Amino acid sequence: MDSKSVPSLLASQGVAANSFSMCFGEDGHGRINFGDTGSADQLETPLNIYKHNPYYNISIIGAKAGGKTFSTKFSAVVDSGTSFTALSDPMYTEITSAFHKQVKEKRNQADSSLPFEYCYTISAKGALSHPNISLTAKGGSIFPVNDPIITITDISSTPVGYCLAIMKSEGVNLIGENFMSGLKVVFDRERLVLGWKSFNCYSVDHSSKLPVSPNPSAVPPKPASGPGSSNPEAAKRPSPNITQIDTAKPSSGSSIHLHFSWTFLFTAIAPLFLAIL
Repeated sequence: MDSKSVPSLLASQGVAANSFSMCFGEDGHGRINFGDTGSADQLETPLNIYKHNPYYNISIIGAKAGGKTFSTKFSAVVDSGTSFTALSDPMYTEITSAFHKQVKEKRNQADSSLPFEYCYTISAKGALSHPNISLTAKGGSIFPVNDPIITITDISSTPVGYCLAIMKSEGVNLIGENFMSGLKVVFDRERLVLGWKSFNCYSVDHSSKLPVSPNPSAVPPKPASGPGSSNPEAAKRPSPNITQIDTAKPSSGSSIHLHFSWTFLFTAIAPLFLAIL
């Protein structure tokens, strides 16, 4: 939310509104539109403005995993630079436990080298099926999670397993890129709201981008003092940024090898090779 940003610079010159959208395609591609203020049919929630943590922070008041609904209250940073969502307890345990109880596939033995606790094996004849997950934001709008899992495939692109792609965090809640898949997310810095709707990133949208008028909103308002939520950069563990997943079809006693590319928040990528036992 700092004034030293592309959206605020464009707005100060009258080039575009002080807002932008990011569309995350389910195929791994997407687009960013500067000046996009969203559309009338999008869902919204207010942005929390904190003096010492000027990130895109929202309030979550509930969640749902399959048929299990939770009443909860916590704040989360909407961070497109984080590949996978990270939640702290109690919400992490509530969602992952409810998800696990509704999964029919066999759970794999935990592997400490992976950032995910809940991984499952898909049988040769089994179809990939998992409980849906959604969040309820302040104001009651439902934030749908279209892709909460990461699928593991063999070299012939046949699914052999999957993991619930939520990492456990300590004191930091991050809504990562995987929770935004299939959505167009609008970061409206003028109205101080986060908007979203299901969207095909290749479609032409009729979102409002004009009129554009240089005004004081190009500079974020003076933030009110609020609860000091944790800085997302202070997250202790790395956030994996997947470039590809290559596996060899497992035989008896063999391992499923994943090719991950890891990155700390806002830092360079360093490749590692991991394995699921």
